Amino acid sequence: MTASATEPARPADPVLARVTGPGSPFEIGVVDGMRQFVAAPPDLNLLIESARRFGQQTCVVDFDSAGAERRLNYDQLFTWRDQLVPMLHIARGDRVAIAMRNRAEWLVAFLAVMKAGGVAVLVNSRGSGPELRAMLEDVAPAVVLADSERAAAIHDAGFSGRVLDLTRPFDPAEIARRAADPAPDSGTANPDDPCAILFTSGTTGRVKGAVLSHRNVITGLMTTQMSGMVVLSNMAAQMGIPVPDLIAQLPQQASLLVYPLFHVSGLGAGFLSPFLGGGKVVIMRRWDAQEAVRLIDAEGITMFSAVPTMLWDILHRARTNGASLASLRNIGSGGQALPVNLVEEVHALCPHAQIGTGYGMTECSGAIAQAVGPDFMARPAAAGRVLPMVDVRIEAPDGTVLPAGETGEIVVRGAQVMQGYWNRPEETAAVLTPDGWLRTGDVGMVDADGYVFIVDRKKDMVISGGENIYCAEVERVLGQIPGLTECAAFGLPDERLGERLVAVVIAPRQGENAIDEAGVIEWVAARLARYKAPTRVAFAPATLPRNALGKVDKIALRKAWPTLSGEQ
Repeated sequence: MTASATEPARPADPVLARVTGPGSPFEIGVVDGMRQFVAAPPDLNLLIESARRFGQQTCVVDFDSAGAERRLNYDQLFTWRDQLVPMLHIARGDRVAIAMRNRAEWLVAFLAVMKAGGVAVLVNSRGSGPELRAMLEDVAPAVVLADSERAAAIHDAGFSGRVLDLTRPFDPAEIARRAADPAPDSGTANPDDPCAILFTSGTTGRVKGAVLSHRNVITGLMTTQMSGMVVLSNMAAQMGIPVPDLIAQLPQQASLLVYPLFHVSGLGAGFLSPFLGGGKVVIMRRWDAQEAVRLIDAEGITMFSAVPTMLWDILHRARTNGASLASLRNIGSGGQALPVNLVEEVHALCPHAQIGTGYGMTECSGAIAQAVGPDFMARPAAAGRVLPMVDVRIEAPDGTVLPAGETGEIVVRGAQVMQGYWNRPEETAAVLTPDGWLRTGDVGMVDADGYVFIVDRKKDMVISGGENIYCAEVERVLGQIPGLTECAAFGLPDERLGERLVAVVIAPRQGENAIDEAGVIEWVAARLARYKAPTRVAFAPATLPRNALGKVDKIALRKAWPTLSGEQ
């Protein structure tokens, strides 16, 4: 299942052994007591600079604020980045927040922050103005890089810090002045220097910033690249040709980016991984199945990773409209189990595509387990196979390490694991042990072949359409409704979304503080990101059921939901 932390991993798979062997770009060895990529650079910007070699190849396909298509090659993107760096006016270690929807400016902003030696703070662009302000004030950034909509929301919420709207042209005189007086060279980062802060929630319902070092992010990226090389090596072996010959025959890889860039999956697998490999990143600012199918066909998309909801959407559109998905070679998903009938549909419409899944989290800089192609088909119900860069163990409630096949909390350790939560020492200590083991909060088991099976998600978390919704956060906002005395939010199965969030409340239906279902939903939507609002709200006539510990019994509420809501 795992290798000793004192020795390099010795994978049973001979292809993986070659890919990670001595002299390989992905050679694995022991550094500072844990398995790491021996050839990994210390600073993410050094990896980014290596992409300059792709020059005139198309890098980004995007649509500007007016809806006009724009195409940028690697040279153009680096030129734009280099122009932005002196405008930041920051020193190494300064935090710079990025608050934008998916767009080319977001990519340029991140690359510029890395070049300038800053720490990129990735703000949830779907948040409300007060949510954005709370995240920004928590990390006190030197500057915020925003689009016009987020800049206005931040300003209206009362944030008083420095904000640059990258979707508006800079004054040419200011650009010239900054270029003539650039900031001193920030030098090279140390591997353990903070690189990025990504926000994630917990069962407390309060967002936390996971601090990822350069080593963390680089290890996550190289792990993704290593997995891709294993897939290519297996394909080359089946075709009876050397891997370099296969790579030379392949068209430029093209990725359709649908995950939000502030998610670790959007940042890593969606943007940086294809970018570092010379791929083309086609950006979708918001999900539209019809547009996705058009882009897959028109842009020759080869890689598409999305939540099951989106996969269902494009398969339905392709069948309905007869659009071609023939260019797809890699189709991935994560966060939710892939239904068997979805896998069958993908195979039917995209017979040449490799299907894969993965299990990971923000705190681990990406994937902990992954399975693609034959590995995936061998255990389609699994969340993936433990990757060679991490140790995984299963613990009982008392901390006892359980054998393979036993169910308990999934606990992981490796060079990908975060440094901790920003300004949250107590919450860091609750999940991160002194010797580097991270308690994921997920319940599952690992079989003898290293496949991870998720039995239950983090306590009180709903995954709806690929988005994590923490019930405690929603309940905190519900509790602010005048006259409301009790509330509970929980998830119910949904064929399309995976789960949908619903709520049961005890609140006045008449009188001064009267509120109806639509009012409750809008209350939450106005104070949190709209996707966090309940899809339905039921009103309970009396106190909510409670368990022996005095906590609201959500198992009983789920059973009572049809009666409370009128849904059958």
